[in-house]
Amino acid sequence: MDLHNERFNNSRKSLFNINEPVALERILELKEYNKTGVFKCRVVYDQEIVKIEFVPYVRKQVHSLKIVSAEIDYAYKYEDRTNINKLLELRGNCDDILIVKKGRLTDTSAANIAFFDNGRWYTPLSPLLKGIKREKLLRSKRIFEEDLMLRDLKRFKKAAIFSTMVEFGDIIIPVVNILE
Repeated sequence: MDLHNERFNNSRKSLFNINEPVALERILELKEYNKTGVFKCRVVYDQEIVKIEFVPYVRKQVHSLKIVSAEIDYAYKYEDRTNINKLLELRGNCDDILIVKKGRLTDTSAANIAFFDNGRWYTPLSPLLKGIKREKLLRSKRIFEEDLMLRDLKRFKKAAIFSTMVEFGDIIIPVVNILE
């Protein structure tokens, strides 16, 4: 929760010049929630919190990625994902996409990624979104940042796709399943 608060309050400061921190856990404990299953919590906000909703979460199966080059900005978790969804339409027969920006590896359409080489996992230095799980893994030194170019893919054997909703190690695919 600390990392969610940190990103939320940093985003509010950067986007809206708001310096007063909000403790998300206090707001969320006021929300009624009587559902069973797996849900992701969406907090939609501008200067103020507009709405909080719990959306059923179904993890998608990912066995292959299509490389898609794009000059896209997604430094903050925006509600409008139109540009990412347009890129996702280019995946062909693959399950998801690996977005390349200015020749650099970034993220999949909905998660961060790391690549395995010589006993270590490396995640792109310049992801589209600096995810919460990514930050936690970096701080615990389970993954390491590196400026990864598209040409670097050939040095790796496997890739891990992860997010707040997907544990690191739950989705691992061979790099040969990342197609140009």
